Amino acid sequence: MSENAHDGTSDIFTALAHPTRRQILQDLKAGERTAGEIASAFPASGPTISRHLAVLRGAGLITERRDANRILYSLVGERLALSVGDFLSTVCPEQIVLRAVRGRAEQVAVSEVRS
Repeated sequence: MSENAHDGTSDIFTALAHPTRRQILQDLKAGERTAGEIASAFPASGPTISRHLAVLRGAGLITERRDANRILYSLVGERLALSVGDFLSTVCPEQIVLRAVRGRAEQVAVSEVRS
């Protein structure tokens, strides 16, 4: 990933910078929700939540679809995982490999215990 490449990574990290937006993403992991359902989980006003949703939508982390007179929001988990994963593999590739090796070692250990 070059410094000059604008692949939306900055937008993603800007979106992730606010705890309310991170919580919205976690909540959407359970499935799509309306703006009202999302807003009911926070003390912030409806317009404030709408601005947070716009930031998340602009970063490509959520999508919206109309269902009659409702707008339903859903998580775009693959975009988040790919962008953050690409960034981490560029910045700290050794740790990524180390975690993968540890994870594989744990799987092998569990398999051996079960055998």
